[in-house]
Amino acid sequence: MTTVDPNFTETADREARRARLFTRINAADKWFQVLGLSWATPLLRAAAGDNPRAQVREIWRLLAVPLLAIAAFLLLWALLAPKVETSLGAVPGPGQVWEEAINLHEDAQAKAAKRAEFQAKVDQLNERLIANGREPKERAYTGAPSYYQQIWTSIQTVFFGFLLATLVAVPLGILAGLSPTANAGLNPLIQIFKPVSPLAWLPIVTMIVSALAATEDGLFPKSFIISAVTVTLCSLWPTLINTALGVASIDKDLVNVSKVLKMNTWTKITKLVLPSALPLIFTGLRLSLGVGWMVLIAAEMLAQNPGLGKFVWDEFQNGSSSSLARIMVAVLTIGIIGFLLDRVMFALQSLFTFTNNR
Repeated sequence: MTTVDPNFTETADREARRARLFTRINAADKWFQVLGLSWATPLLRAAAGDNPRAQVREIWRLLAVPLLAIAAFLLLWALLAPKVETSLGAVPGPGQVWEEAINLHEDAQAKAAKRAEFQAKVDQLNERLIANGREPKERAYTGAPSYYQQIWTSIQTVFFGFLLATLVAVPLGILAGLSPTANAGLNPLIQIFKPVSPLAWLPIVTMIVSALAATEDGLFPKSFIISAVTVTLCSLWPTLINTALGVASIDKDLVNVSKVLKMNTWTKITKLVLPSALPLIFTGLRLSLGVGWMVLIAAEMLAQNPGLGKFVWDEFQNGSSSSLARIMVAVLTIGIIGFLLDRVMFALQSLFTFTNNR
């Protein structure tokens, strides 16, 4: 009868658990890359005992170096900012900007409480009207929007404009990629309108939207439509160009297979064209969303439409001692949101494609 060495069994079990752990870490690494947390992978591998020296080098490169760069930037900012005098006073340092961020948060909480109090009074009034057999009345809250509400307005607007741009750009890009004739027709228009600044589009869009929507009775406010359409006109070009390039660069062997199988146009597009062109399409979508976010802030600032752009302009016009710090809070907010929007698009790209682009 053969006996099994207990030490061998224990070692085998330990190695099996270790292998399963590394498999989980490797699976999680994909999402760490998506979220911009690639430094978490070497941390986990080092904790699991996988070549600690090599993992420390990766932790230094992916985590320590970026943190040192940020610390150096904050130090230079703190040292140089007080030496620069403006019409609103000295440029605020990191501490003052952080203090204003806290003040904006507290102000948003106070405004939310006032809004809730107003809504409670309206509900009580309507209950009395209903009890007396009368129709309840709708009363809109007219208080100033909070900082968080302006952020949410900007995010809604950019996604609406981005969606419109996608609905226009992807079909036109597929058409241009499949048909040399269509590409020859679209290319001059792309080259002419792609460089046009939002500063040029904004007055045209404002006049057209104002003419078509004479009142505010529509589904969306005019200011929202103006900003969204401006975003659409400026952000559709990267998606259109990349879609056309992706479709045009499909492997010719696949095209020949579609001819052999006698695929109709719809089947060819859905089963062959789109899956093959998705990596480049998503690259265009990520670029378009980034362009749209930048364009939106400028459009809101110039047209005085609700959102972060208007917040920046109002603070500039306000001219108080805290205005410059608040503007810098908005600048950092815009940058962070832009990064998060790109991560959202990259997450979608990772779900639907096999590209390794970062």
